[in-house]
Amino acid sequence: MVGIQQDIQQVGQPGWLSVRTDRVDGVLVVTVAGEIDHETGGALREALDLPDGAAPRVVIDLGHVTFMDSSGINLLIAAHHTLEAGGWLRLAGAVPSVLRTIQLVGIDALIDCYPTLRQALGR
Repeated sequence: MVGIQQDIQQVGQPGWLSVRTDRVDGVLVVTVAGEIDHETGGALREALDLPDGAAPRVVIDLGHVTFMDSSGINLLIAAHHTLEAGGWLRLAGAVPSVLRTIQLVGIDALIDCYPTLRQALGR
């Protein structure tokens, strides 16, 4: 957890995104901090680029995402479609402004959203 805390201190910089992946009880946890947009989305896309045939369970922790535009929404939809054949995608901890964007475009009807990472992991 120390590594992500150091990254989060830099989040105030516009156009900055930190992506960290961990495995928790067989679930891939992708922790994202900063702004998800056209310029920064590549890091998240890479983290979600899973090997062919993989159908893992993935939780994206959005608790430190300060902004997400349509590029981020498109990444979430693409990841959902990739994982729906045997795996699943869940979103956790979105801050109110990001959650509002998710709700406005209806992503919450497609991808399960949880208030906390712990709940998304089913603990």
